[in-house]
Amino acid sequence: METTEVVIAGAGPTGLMLAYELRLAGVDVALVDGLPARTGESRAGGIHARTMEILDQRGLLDDLLPLGRIMQAGHFAGLPLDFSDFNTRYPFMLAVLQSVIERELDRRTTELGAVVQWASPVVDFRQDATGVEVEIGGPNPRRIRAAYLVGCDGGRSAVRKLAGIDYVGTDATVTGMLADVELTDPPAQPFFGHRGAVGDFSAVQFEPGWYRLVVQRHDRVLERGTELSFEDFRTSFVEVAGTDFGMHSPRWVSHYGDAARQADRYRVGRVFVAGDAAHIHYPAGGQGQNLGIQDAVNLGWKLAATLRGNASDELLDTYETERHPIAARVLHNTRAQTALGRPGPHTDALRDIMSDLIDMEQVRHRLGLMITALDIRYDIKGEHPLTGRRIPDADLTTAAGATRVHELLRGGRPVLLVLDGNDVPAVPQWHDRFDIVRADSRGAHWAVPGVGEIPTPAAVLLRPDGYVAWASEEPAAAGLPEALTVWVGAPA
Repeated sequence: METTEVVIAGAGPTGLMLAYELRLAGVDVALVDGLPARTGESRAGGIHARTMEILDQRGLLDDLLPLGRIMQAGHFAGLPLDFSDFNTRYPFMLAVLQSVIERELDRRTTELGAVVQWASPVVDFRQDATGVEVEIGGPNPRRIRAAYLVGCDGGRSAVRKLAGIDYVGTDATVTGMLADVELTDPPAQPFFGHRGAVGDFSAVQFEPGWYRLVVQRHDRVLERGTELSFEDFRTSFVEVAGTDFGMHSPRWVSHYGDAARQADRYRVGRVFVAGDAAHIHYPAGGQGQNLGIQDAVNLGWKLAATLRGNASDELLDTYETERHPIAARVLHNTRAQTALGRPGPHTDALRDIMSDLIDMEQVRHRLGLMITALDIRYDIKGEHPLTGRRIPDADLTTAAGATRVHELLRGGRPVLLVLDGNDVPAVPQWHDRFDIVRADSRGAHWAVPGVGEIPTPAAVLLRPDGYVAWASEEPAAAGLPEALTVWVGAPA
């Protein structure tokens, strides 16, 4: 029987990101997928600011940025949301196909030693007090003994079903169809969510010569598993758009709905679910892929800390308590966007009013920060305005020279950042579990999305995922030992 520390089922963006996080921490991983090989299909078409920040924290963004196209605005139900004044280094959406992200994550994960085992579906598992025995099917059936199993195997997750986790929510009312094609008569400008009498349609260029066409019809639902031909897509597109723009040479054609479901639990003992295995929703606002990648980064360091004996098992429970509400919020806002997408004069009137509201800065920021996930604040004990929020990527100067906060997180370890000549708090019992960085901030204030300008803190404890576990405006260590015990482990 094979042995490893973590079995990850599913080698999409969520599974690959989790494998990268675990290998960065030195955790042994078996990354398995039931497909015979990577398909090259690309349902997701972009990533938002918070996901770009997370990739930047790991040094994964620089190679990806040139492969996408910067779009200054996102949308809420097709109504434009300008991101350009958001307090982040990445105040835009990066239009980049899921297949490109998978290729880049696969390359970097393989470099760390986590190679995808294709044609290897999880068909059963048994868990006990010390681990999980995972049964792998396919042409090379085998068993793998691991400490943990994580299902990143999509909306039809075998892991979730085998674990007995309910997938609750609402059924589909909309059918969306998409195709990546070439156009002989392309539109002069790309457009998104152009409304017709019976639905809406989009045409966006992701790569030179190639366009993604999308058409959506309400109250028309295709059964899951229905085969969709290119001619089926062309017919539906012309019905709504009145033209086919000379589409030809399809790369692939697919369909989706607005079913919104969420796992009622993210953990059963030593088994977890993440990404689409934990939540599916209407692909409005481009939030799904981002949600899965952020699930992986939240869970990865917690698994590693527990496996290395630096944290209690209770740390793993915070994966569900932190990530479940975030996904529930996405399901909620995508249901709202589905309602705003219905054809007809009543919805037209509602959209006109929403468009006027979005012109108000407070509304635009509220919706935009939610879509980009820049406003997330986890329920972490502490009164400082940074506590529980993502750390701003502030410019710093250390003894080694100029740097910035995200570069301090490249190793995937907790960081105690002590600023502007303040003394390092006296917590020697934990010093082997985090990096201590002394630095000068280049500004007296930090900009926090949804909050505004705050004074630069004296010291900050950063979790490996870039969220603040503790912060203080005073050099004293009040509250720091308690935070370290929760997020880094009991004192040595």
